[in-house]
Parts: sequence; C-alpha cells; structure tokens
Amino acid sequence: MELFGTRIAVDWGKARIGVAACDPRGILAYPVETVATRDRPIARLVEIIAEYEPVEIIMGLPVALDGTERIAARDVRRAGQRLAEAVAPIPVRYVDERMTTRTAARALHEAGRDARHQRSVIDQAAAVAILEHVLEQARTSGAEGDRR
Repeated sequence: MELFGTRIAVDWGKARIGVAACDPRGILAYPVETVATRDRPIARLVEIIAEYEPVEIIMGLPVALDGTERIAARDVRRAGQRLAEAVAPIPVRYVDERMTTRTAARALHEAGRDARHQRSVIDQAAAVAILEHVLEQARTSGAEGDRR
C-alpha cells in the first residue's frame, strides 16, 4: 500500500456510521463525523469523500471472533458495494474490525468520557482505530486488506 494520500475509514453500523480520515502522509488519523443510517448515508458519505478526496476508503468488516463472516459482514459488504459504485474509481477496501468498537469505548472511558452517553463519539473513535490499524500495518509490513 502506498502511504501517501488521504484515506477515509468507515465503521458501518445498523444505526450509525463512524467516519475518520487521515492526513495525506498517513501519520494522523482523526474523527470526521457520525452519519445516521436512516438519513441517506451513502449520499452523505459521497459528500464527505468529495470533500476529502481520498485515495481509498477503508471499511471495517465485522468478522466474528472465529474469523467467519456472518450477517453483519454481509450487510457491510452490500453497503460497501453501493458506496464503491457511488465513488468509483476510488477503491473500497475491507479490513477486519474485530474489537475496534470495544477498544474505542475503553479508550474513551480511560480518558474520562462516559461512553454510554456518547455512542456517536464511539463510532468515530472506532473508525479512527480501524484507520490507525491500517496505517500501522502499512508502515510495518505493507499488508493490504480485502478488495473483493
């Protein structure tokens, strides 16, 4: 994976979608927005993507602890396909997001924030965690995710 270029990470959930971005050098990932799934999420994501002009979109894939893909993963892949069609030719890549929401909630709690009352913040933090994982992986091994 080439490290240069802004990336957008998407943590797609049933109610909310956390969105994060990184600087063009891939050093700093930061929260962007939480999009409600009931409010035409693809249209809003397309607006965000147009604003940030990323080189790729990273979608967290909710893989089960045993490594299998179940209903939630299939839903994310369907949403990712719709998003990919809307933003072509920008590639959409899927990465394993196991534990990112839990990790984000724990980090917020440790920072003194009440995660139960800030679900949208957790969604953004989860997207940041997904993006940070991808950036770190690229820096250390050049590993890429799944573009299927």
